[in-house]
Amino acid sequence: MSEQNNQNQINIELSEDVSEGVYSNLAIISHSHSEFIVDFIRLVPNVPKAKVKSRIILTPQHAKRLMKALQDNLKKYETQYGVIEDPESGMLPPMHFPTAGMA
Repeated sequence: MSEQNNQNQINIELSEDVSEGVYSNLAIISHSHSEFIVDFIRLVPNVPKAKVKSRIILTPQHAKRLMKALQDNLKKYETQYGVIEDPESGMLPPMHFPTAGMA
């Protein structure tokens, strides 16, 4: 490998607690002229209050790179596993999910 290629590599460290991840089933995105803010939220059935579990702040350039990377990965996912259903595009998830034993 050339010296130039070595300079372009990044050594990324992933700590054990971060590697566990945080579950989110809703994301709220807001922006200003200089940044995008993505709040990852976990909605829990029959609980009217949801909590932000993680907030990520991105530059507009990085937000655009992230969007392109997500589009690329979604395309690869659907090629391998089939089309992801989007039953009601643009709709927020219901605040009260149906649970077992409820009518």
